Amino acid sequence: MAHGDVVPQAVDTSSLKQLGKDWLPKNPYLGNKEAIRIGDSAFNQNCARCHGLGAISGGIAPDLRYLPAGEEGDEIFMQRIRKGATRDGRVYMPPFEGILSQEAMWTIRAWLETVRAD
Repeated sequence: MAHGDVVPQAVDTSSLKQLGKDWLPKNPYLGNKEAIRIGDSAFNQNCARCHGLGAISGGIAPDLRYLPAGEEGDEIFMQRIRKGATRDGRVYMPPFEGILSQEAMWTIRAWLETVRAD
């Protein structure tokens, strides 16, 4: 696991349109209030320990408020959350593909768009 050793928490996305098996290239939940609500909770349960409350990093992990907006940021976000990150053979972020659903990941991204810093 990453430096936070977070045990992934389930994210209930049953109130949202389910997305199917194929991974989408852009966020289908952008601006969706219910998805943003779910994403806020999902971030706090699964990401905040490393990336900080409100996505304000304390310097250990990237400050996700500075991800690019729109499709560019979607691509970066999904690559990292799905596949994780290693450096010099050390895991800095675990892969969440197979742990969190595509729906859960996109809700987190939808919420991150609401706390973006320029």
